[in-house]
Amino acid sequence: MELLPTDIIKRPLISEKTYHFGERFNAYSFEVDKRADKSQIRAAIETLYKVKVDDVRTIVVPGKPRRSKKGVKTTPFWKKAIVKIHGDHKLEIY
Repeated sequence: MELLPTDIIKRPLISEKTYHFGERFNAYSFEVDKRADKSQIRAAIETLYKVKVDDVRTIVVPGKPRRSKKGVKTTPFWKKAIVKIHGDHKLEIY
């Protein structure tokens, strides 16, 4: 089953740290589909945002334990991609 670019990239991650990386290193963070690999993420970013991607780093973020009335549950794990854009390009997602 082939994933579409809109299925691969779920949302951009926006925080003070990611804003700093975007301004200083031209690197942006996205929540991506767990099944996507680096080449699919690269192609999806280049297709959706019309930029040239230099590097893609991925991280599987583990779930955290949370307490509720019925005991301890774990939030689901998710995948994060840090995408470095070519110096001539810029993303306006903030």
